[in-house]
Amino acid sequence: MIAQYGHVLLFVIFSAGFAVANLLILSPLLRFKSNDTVQKTAYECGFEPIGTPYVPMDINFYIFALLFVVFDVESLFLYPWAVIFRSLGWNGFISMLVFIGVLLFGLIYAWREGALQWEK
Repeated sequence: MIAQYGHVLLFVIFSAGFAVANLLILSPLLRFKSNDTVQKTAYECGFEPIGTPYVPMDINFYIFALLFVVFDVESLFLYPWAVIFRSLGWNGFISMLVFIGVLLFGLIYAWREGALQWEK
């Protein structure tokens, strides 16, 4: 059994080495290099760029997206549980009630903090 963990560790080491080699060695060799200022400007349909390309994004969009992912995953866990509901018995029912309760607590917290509002 230790040998199986050794294989996993070896796989992790090789994959991390491959990623580091690509980022540090191959990337500088293969990237496009140009000192032309025209090629470094942002292209906006043939017009001169207006303002800076770095626009601050509102964090509410990211929070809303993360909440969507959390409750989407919750619905994915509910379907297989509903399929085998009768074979799980009371233990499975109570564990799912705890799971839904924790997520409901998180939803109420996010709602009170204003994470579900688009504008504050």
